[in-house]
Amino acid sequence: MFKSLKRSIKKMFREFLVYHHSSMEYRAKILTLMISSNGEMCECEKQKLKEIAHSIYGDDMERAEILIDTVNEYHTKIITSNGLDFEHLIQLVERETKEVPRFVKKIDIGLLKQLHECIDDEDEALFQQRILEFLQMLKDEYGENRGE
Repeated sequence: MFKSLKRSIKKMFREFLVYHHSSMEYRAKILTLMISSNGEMCECEKQKLKEIAHSIYGDDMERAEILIDTVNEYHTKIITSNGLDFEHLIQLVERETKEVPRFVKKIDIGLLKQLHECIDDEDEALFQQRILEFLQMLKDEYGENRGE
């Protein structure tokens, strides 16, 4: 019980309590783009999200769980139309990438493709592929090697 209370408090006050919260939230937004592209989160995506979060943060289980919680929070906001929609999330990711170029390093196409494996529907797979292309374009445009 104490662990879930501690996690809830960190979730509510992550801006103040989580080290580099903006970086973690940017990752959550990118993951949410992939997961929310079809409007629902299947069991495969939940499992892949868990694997991705733990591969990103390694031994920091708490940070990985906060990332998962944040993705779930963003996803819920999108599917319930509670202050965030998919197009707005795309705009946020693009704006934050422009404003903080170091965030480009957080876009790991290889990890995101793991979520792409969960999609069976051809149209949904095509839409997710477009999201991957959009993120790759952001990496190319705002990455360290731009203009070379």
